[in-house]
Amino acid sequence: MPEPTSPPDAPTLGDLALEVRSKNAGPFWVTMELFMRDADGYRIVADESFLDERLIADLYRVDASTIRIYRIPSLNVVKISFPRPVSQGSLRDRDMHAGQHHVPLALLRAPVATPVAAVAGGGA
Repeated sequence: MPEPTSPPDAPTLGDLALEVRSKNAGPFWVTMELFMRDADGYRIVADESFLDERLIADLYRVDASTIRIYRIPSLNVVKISFPRPVSQGSLRDRDMHAGQHHVPLALLRAPVATPVAAVAGGGA
């Protein structure tokens, strides 16, 4: 897991988001989505100096060159896709629907202090 670069009391991405989820994108890919509450939260996760292929590669132990990140400012959404480590339904598949892959992403701490008003209302 990447070294923390945020204060331990900094909000998590899950705190800043309306929803953080993961799902299959076919039998060979996983997609994760961060639906941010507002433009301020979106700016944090869309910042390429924070959320980039290297961070995701370290977090999920996948090759950075295979990761695709899509930033959608009009919706305050960031989508992240990468190949599954094993194909869906194979003998070594531990999460057939990729429904739990989002948890490490949601637990990442935001890189800067965020006003309390931005995290009102809960987490992932």
